[in-house]
Amino acid sequence: MKKIAYLAATAAALVAANAHAKTFNGPFIGAQGGWEENSVNNPSTGVGPTNLYGTGDTGTLGVFVGQDYRILKNFVIGGQAEVNFPINSHITDGTTTVDPKRSVDLSLRAGYVLRDKTLLYVRGGYSNVRASTIINAETPIYVSGSQNGWMLGGGIEQYVTKHITGRMEYRYTNLSEGAGKFDRHQLLLGVAYHF
Repeated sequence: MKKIAYLAATAAALVAANAHAKTFNGPFIGAQGGWEENSVNNPSTGVGPTNLYGTGDTGTLGVFVGQDYRILKNFVIGGQAEVNFPINSHITDGTTTVDPKRSVDLSLRAGYVLRDKTLLYVRGGYSNVRASTIINAETPIYVSGSQNGWMLGGGIEQYVTKHITGRMEYRYTNLSEGAGKFDRHQLLLGVAYHF
């Protein structure tokens, strides 16, 4: 009887260990969307420094792919690559317009797993935004260029089925180059499939 109890306890421990290994451990793909605010104050752009101050609020949609590693029982590290497209985020004063078109983000995250199905995490990495700048002069000037910067944020991710998670995340991105200011705030909701 003791041997059976011992074998049952060992089997339960192996199943529990295997369950830990399956959540937040491996590749994933997903889609996300939410709110985005771009803010500029005399930013450096593809046409050089501009005298533009303002903000633009919009929705954003994107896709992502990544990999998580369960390095300890409750700790996760991972990487993610994504592309996001703001719906309509142009900022203008009537003379100068800055219009972010898309962003590519490469980031790392680290988190702590609660009850095997919930991950609290922080994220940081690199961001590249493709933006158009239009100067409405006698001869309008139109230039498309890139803004490079860094991003920092955090969120929560929760398993809702064996392979599918939902997530909510806040991010701040600094895209300032030169003396001006160009930054972005985002609140994103996402769904991921974990292989």
